[in-house]
Amino acid sequence: MAFDVKRINPLDLQPRKAVGIDIPFSGTGVFNPTYVTKDALKANLLNYFLTNKGERYLNPGFGSNIRKQLFNNITEESLDSLEDQVREDLNVYFPRVIPTRIQLASNPDSNTIVFFLRYAISDSNIEDEILINFET
Repeated sequence: MAFDVKRINPLDLQPRKAVGIDIPFSGTGVFNPTYVTKDALKANLLNYFLTNKGERYLNPGFGSNIRKQLFNNITEESLDSLEDQVREDLNVYFPRVIPTRIQLASNPDSNTIVFFLRYAISDSNIEDEILINFET
């Protein structure tokens, strides 16, 4: 009988070692550390999706450009192409992230885009979701 082995990051078992930095940057020392891989990955995904391409110094290809779509006509076709771009970007920048549900909805009257991502991490028992409201 085969076992489905799930890996646990060894740093998750050491409660005093930080794995990453949390968002927003509003801690007492500016940065709040994250101590679990699940929280660090979620912060990294938030950082990626809240960044437009060209905003990151020395890495102009980093970012999702979802916020940039707020100033264009938002149609079903543009949301579909944006979803395809999100899937492609996840494959490039976060290859271990397996999107189980991506949903983009818009309200053209108020220039808002609601982005929902439910994901799992390959070879682990991590499952989580992100909900971001982009507004002008």
